[in-house]
Amino acid sequence: MIIYAITAIAILVSIAFALSRAILGPTSYDRILSVNAIGTKTVLLIGVVGFLAGRPDFLDLALVYSLVNFIGTLAVLKYFKFGTLRGRLSKSEDS
Repeated sequence: MIIYAITAIAILVSIAFALSRAILGPTSYDRILSVNAIGTKTVLLIGVVGFLAGRPDFLDLALVYSLVNFIGTLAVLKYFKFGTLRGRLSKSEDS
């Protein structure tokens, strides 16, 4: 049991490092990727805490959170690239 508590602490430390990169990142893409890394580490933390608490249903929550994190990251990256979430601009809308 103690090894899982140490794992949870290590995940929290890595989340703190990713948070510092999100704040200090030189570009917006660095910030987006660090927020995505925070989301991924949060999924791991949910799984470890679920195991420590004896609640296997936390794995379902972790799975849903990982899907939301993935789709959210794609949406933010698409918004930064195209300026909209509708889709690509056609040739006629470009001018």
